[in-house]
Amino acid sequence: MFDTILIANRGEIAARVIRTARSMGLRCVAVHSDVDADALHVELADEAVCIGGAAPSQSYLRGDVIIEAAKATGAQAIHPGYGFLSENPDFVQAVEAAGLTFIGPSAQAIRQMGLKDSAKRLMQAAGVPVVPGYMGEDQDPGHLEVEALKVGYPLLIKAVAGGGGKGMRLVERPEDFVDALERAKAEARTAFGNDAVLIEKFIQRPRHIEVQVFGDGNRAVHLFERDCSLQRRHQKVIEEAPAPGMTAEMRAAMGQAAVKAAEAIAYKGAGTVEFIVDGANGLRPDGFWFMEMNTRLQVEHPVTEEICGVDLVEWQIRVAAGEPLPAVQDDLTINGHAFEARLYAEDVPAGFLPATGTLAELAFPEGVRAEAGVRSGDAISPHYDPMIAKLVVHGPSRAVALRRLARGLRDTRVAGTVTNLGFLGALAEHEGFARGEVDTGLIGRDLDALMAPAEVTPQIWAEAAMAALGLLETQGWDAGFTLWGAEWRAVVLEQGGETREIGVKLHGPDAALVRVVGQEVTAARGVRGWTFDGKPGAGSHVTRGHVTVYADYGVGFARPDPLARGVGVQAAAGALAPMPGRVVSVHVAVGQAVEEGDRLVVLEAMKMEHTLRAGRAGQVAEVLVAEGDQVEAGAPLVVLVEEDEA
Repeated sequence: MFDTILIANRGEIAARVIRTARSMGLRCVAVHSDVDADALHVELADEAVCIGGAAPSQSYLRGDVIIEAAKATGAQAIHPGYGFLSENPDFVQAVEAAGLTFIGPSAQAIRQMGLKDSAKRLMQAAGVPVVPGYMGEDQDPGHLEVEALKVGYPLLIKAVAGGGGKGMRLVERPEDFVDALERAKAEARTAFGNDAVLIEKFIQRPRHIEVQVFGDGNRAVHLFERDCSLQRRHQKVIEEAPAPGMTAEMRAAMGQAAVKAAEAIAYKGAGTVEFIVDGANGLRPDGFWFMEMNTRLQVEHPVTEEICGVDLVEWQIRVAAGEPLPAVQDDLTINGHAFEARLYAEDVPAGFLPATGTLAELAFPEGVRAEAGVRSGDAISPHYDPMIAKLVVHGPSRAVALRRLARGLRDTRVAGTVTNLGFLGALAEHEGFARGEVDTGLIGRDLDALMAPAEVTPQIWAEAAMAALGLLETQGWDAGFTLWGAEWRAVVLEQGGETREIGVKLHGPDAALVRVVGQEVTAARGVRGWTFDGKPGAGSHVTRGHVTVYADYGVGFARPDPLARGVGVQAAAGALAPMPGRVVSVHVAVGQAVEEGDRLVVLEAMKMEHTLRAGRAGQVAEVLVAEGDQVEAGAPLVVLVEEDEA
């Protein structure tokens, strides 16, 4: 067994690996970029090494620098986490050439599964069912268009080197094929340096069910399935294990197929075999097909750990150290049900746009396994994925586990940035999801209802006002109020585009009257804290110019500066950068007429491409950026004017 390992990653997965490794008595080395010097995974490690600048290409993707850091600190093995270098066969070879152990599969296994087309051919040969489609080497657009007609519409174009929904396009009509192909290829080129694509039949009522496998290079076992059907932008939102509606017959068939896949490439370590399942007529042993194999630990691995009672990271380390598989198939059983929800800093109403900000407060309730890579006071960096945490719950049944998830989400506190917490809560309380009616189209079908904001009641406004005035503190709550002071004290708050002036009037040491747009709310303090019209307060957090009330997953209020002036109205008519990023392409020129919704600029930020569109019809007055430019948040990119102003 090793005594020291280096974790070649950041965020929650680095923290997760460090916790397990240290529980095994191992010494841990963290690596970090300039902006991650004070990150949680650095704090948890025994030693940390700075490996470069903020951009992944300057740090976490520099395999040679990471290997040198391992050698310099006495590490005998490198754990890659997931993402970054975890599925890079050249890195694996370099690690082994340096005399170190890679905690994961062989370079050959990664290569065999790294390209979707060759992986599917390999799986066909191994007797694993695959989705009908085209996986040939001829990438001529005309040829691909012909093959698309053979496959039939609707269909998916997918980057052969893809993952995370990048380089993927759904095409429903033949006339849309060429444009979708160009976009998929461009995105694949940017993300993977490889623009080759494959075409596969689109399953109309699809479910995404994957099987956790684990091998030691000689044999493999499966640790049952996870359902990952709740997705947006082809990225998972809530995962669960086991899959709802799964039959013993289908579980056996899928598990056997997954083990065949792993053993066909002499797989070593943790991996996931992903299947697309036709859920139109229930789950059937003949209704699933191989999609791809992820040759690494998955983000959603904790739900498997919860139902199987194992630590997959410990298994990874032990097998990498030369030990045999810690279990045989008959040792593994399912206990209860588990869910994982991915908490992101993102603006859901704005199309799940990734967000930045400083986490003024981050707190999770008891009974929730929170896998986080950040803590209160940390900044959400524009350079990396905006995941805040994974919230994991377990229960004796699916219904109990889902109730625990819903409660855990309601009791989670986040202040300082917009998040998808309310969206996750709406999913956890979705009636169809509770019944087990899951498929990859659920979010799209019910998106408006899932995004509907909760009513901000007068009682919530009142709590925000008292918090803003510093009146909810346990000590000195009435500071600043004197017998000769004003009877009413006013505060101006903004929420959801609405601005209100709220008045507060004290009635002794434990009561106040709060006037909200003609309605009066009675606030009273008792042994359990403040109540508003008799209902307990939700709790709050105050920062300069901002108040968060922890009702309905968190309601944010701005406290505007009365001296501030509006800016950027002219530029907002065109396009402003929603966050720091790189301009991928510019689609308009000065003098060009555009209609509402026309594409102006494509911006790459936080590992995703974002298309910025015209908010109204007009004429392009200025184009302020060019392809390849780096821009800051709020920077004007394109300015539009009314055509009669041009």
